[in-house]
Amino acid sequence: MSNEENYIARRDFLKLAGVGGAGLLIGSTGVGGSILASQYFAKDKKNVKNKINFYGKYQSGITTDAQKHIYFVVLTINKMSVSDVKKMFKLWTNYSVHLMNGEFVKELGDNKMLPSPDTGETIGLDANRLSLTFGISPSFFEKVGLNKHKPELLKDLPHFPKDQLDDAYTGGDICIQACSDDPQVNFHAIRNLIRVAKGEVSMKWSQAGFNSYKEKDGKIETPRNLFSFKDGTGNPSLHKQSELDKYIFIQDGWAKNGSYLVARRIQMLLETWDRTALEEQEATFGRYRHSGAPIGKEKEFDTFDPNVKDKNGENLIEKESHVSLAKASKTNLLRRSYSYSDGINSQTGTFDAGLLFLSFQKSPEQFNKIQNKMGAVDKLNEYITHRGSGIFLCLPGVQEGEYLGETLFNRF
Repeated sequence: MSNEENYIARRDFLKLAGVGGAGLLIGSTGVGGSILASQYFAKDKKNVKNKINFYGKYQSGITTDAQKHIYFVVLTINKMSVSDVKKMFKLWTNYSVHLMNGEFVKELGDNKMLPSPDTGETIGLDANRLSLTFGISPSFFEKVGLNKHKPELLKDLPHFPKDQLDDAYTGGDICIQACSDDPQVNFHAIRNLIRVAKGEVSMKWSQAGFNSYKEKDGKIETPRNLFSFKDGTGNPSLHKQSELDKYIFIQDGWAKNGSYLVARRIQMLLETWDRTALEEQEATFGRYRHSGAPIGKEKEFDTFDPNVKDKNGENLIEKESHVSLAKASKTNLLRRSYSYSDGINSQTGTFDAGLLFLSFQKSPEQFNKIQNKMGAVDKLNEYITHRGSGIFLCLPGVQEGEYLGETLFNRF
């Protein structure tokens, strides 16, 4: 960074914080210039239309009511010291608060001969319930030299039966999940976060996705995937702290109140599915398509009974059905998935579409148990292929005056 650029970055940060020349600065960095001390980080604004708070016990975007759109990106980091990474996460904290407030990441300057500090494509839009969620992978700790602080449970996922992973959609060091009700708001957030860290991180892979749902009696109904079945019916209750503690959030150590995120890019073979009889589709899932109810029941949230029988005493639900195998694992996790459609597969002429499967759990073993149950015998395997995979530790929530990853980085 040139002296002129560094001066501009310092000036803009001071202007943003409203502290003039008296602000406390932390030395220069390659992630956008000098960074303000954590006490000058932006604040959540109240009474902002369609706003989700950045600060809290947990990161947003985990137990947040599902939004309609996602932009998920996985980054690789270049050679960075712990100090460099700390500064980058402090800067991302500042930017994230402003983005989730529906604001520019920095105030616009008067000199139009310089690049705009904010890319500007959300001018005139509100916050649109934007949430931002940050995670770090096993390789992150190795690259930054923090292996001794890597949680024992944070390991690369094993190879599962039927996996056909593409390296282009696998691995990476950092993930950022942007969810909102407007795809342009998501893209703007990711674009500006990566822009300010240019040179320190590179994009490895990304995926945009969508959900469609309706609200009924003030509640958001369970979204449907591209197979037309509801996705997420069996999630833990987000209104019971006991369920959050049991299934979703880490309970001890520096990562307390964080969560393990598993991301899987799953190709759906829509043309094959569309030629399958509805009765067989329902048998594949173990649920009725229209209502989402377990086979043999009437309502979506009726208790699933794998042994329910017809009037002749025959089992109605096959043991190899998707839901039967998930229940047989005797664990649970929070599914927060999105459909995607990326045009046409040039080799086959079919839809390049599927599911960006995202799950949050307090231990990766929860996902491993379920996937191992399904991997070999799940009836759904005839219609899907797992193409991408990654595991990340979503950092604990941030309190005002703190920054992302502080419980880890404040050790240095």
